[in-house]
Amino acid sequence: MLRQIILDTETTGLDPKSGHRVIEIGCIELVNRKFTGEQFHVYLNPDRESDEAALKIHGLTTDFLSDKPRFNEIYDDFLKFIDQSELLIHNAEFDIKFLDHEIQLLSKEFPQISNYVSKITDTLQIAREKHPGQRNSLDALVKRYEIGGYDRDLHGALLDSQILGDVYLSMTGGQSALDFSNNNDESFKKTDQDREKEHTNLNLKVIELNEEEKIAHKEYLLRMKEETGIDPLGLN
Repeated sequence: MLRQIILDTETTGLDPKSGHRVIEIGCIELVNRKFTGEQFHVYLNPDRESDEAALKIHGLTTDFLSDKPRFNEIYDDFLKFIDQSELLIHNAEFDIKFLDHEIQLLSKEFPQISNYVSKITDTLQIAREKHPGQRNSLDALVKRYEIGGYDRDLHGALLDSQILGDVYLSMTGGQSALDFSNNNDESFKKTDQDREKEHTNLNLKVIELNEEEKIAHKEYLLRMKEETGIDPLGLN
């Protein structure tokens, strides 16, 4: 059984070293690449205000969060939900950095998130490998894969996890299992030469970026590096 947990967080800012905290955790369960309906969702009281820029993104005010539990109150339930799963996270380094920081605030003796799960997969890295040189934010991927049905004026950890689940399944081959029961199907009788000929006959148009687009793309990658501290693929 393949159990995967799509995870997202919202935070008060960009850097836990500056005292920023997790204020929302949203998790969605996939088993064998199918949504099970199981989820873990909680808002958290960070005992501080959100940066103005972060507040504009998630809209979670200090007043709204004031009566919510603190991380130590949900820690055990959260770890039970993700236990031994594969975590799927878009820009995983950001979320894991914040969650590990929350755990360290409880006790420096507690293990990091990676010790509780079987694997951590960064869906942003998958997107960069599939779409090099293109925008691979969640919003960009939603448009590219034509994911619909969501009302998303503000970011939210649970909502973004649901969206990422649809994006991940589309990006990695869909949700349906392959049926190999009919071995007489003509598609299984094609030789490698037949498939190579089909690919050769495809008339694919290659579109080159103009200089203005190249400059805009490089500026975007530089902003991404500044915000995440990670060298984006294609920057150099």
